[in-house]
Amino acid sequence: MKYLIVGLGNIGGEYQNTRHNIGFKILDAFAGASNIAFTDKRYGMVGESKYKGRTLLLLKPSTYMNRSGLAINYWQKHAKIPLENTLVLVDDIALPLGSIRIKPKGSDGGHNGLENINQVLGTTEYARVRFGIGDNFHKGQQVDYVLGEWTPEEEKQLPPLIEHCSEIIKSFAFAGLELTMTRLNKK
Repeated sequence: MKYLIVGLGNIGGEYQNTRHNIGFKILDAFAGASNIAFTDKRYGMVGESKYKGRTLLLLKPSTYMNRSGLAINYWQKHAKIPLENTLVLVDDIALPLGSIRIKPKGSDGGHNGLENINQVLGTTEYARVRFGIGDNFHKGQQVDYVLGEWTPEEEKQLPPLIEHCSEIIKSFAFAGLELTMTRLNKK
């Protein structure tokens, strides 16, 4: 069985350590722990992992956040991975830092990456991990906050949260979405 695990983010050094790139950061940590190398391929950086008889295709889209759907659609078709075997890792300002929500479907919640995925795929019914980044910004400063770098205090909190997301990825592929939601949703 094949699974597509997508970490959302923006390419380029200026975005590398921003809150908006948490999807990339999670996949980098997952790949690093398993000695998986990413290769520059069509529409993104792609790595492949094996886990308990499953093949996990890791994708960091190179289409920038606002066109993430293009990369996901291509790799689902190219690798013949069904929608129900797709998991998207995304930042969420509606959740405080430390909260991680696994959802089977849902609206874009104002997130441009999810909005594009919904449009391109023609559905909102795909699994996603919403990684809380908080909303510690003043009115009109959302873009600066989301595209801003983590504070030193936030950085200290990230390792166990990223490790938790790695467990979610493995559980999604091996145990399925329902059991993963029951066991690993984190408030």
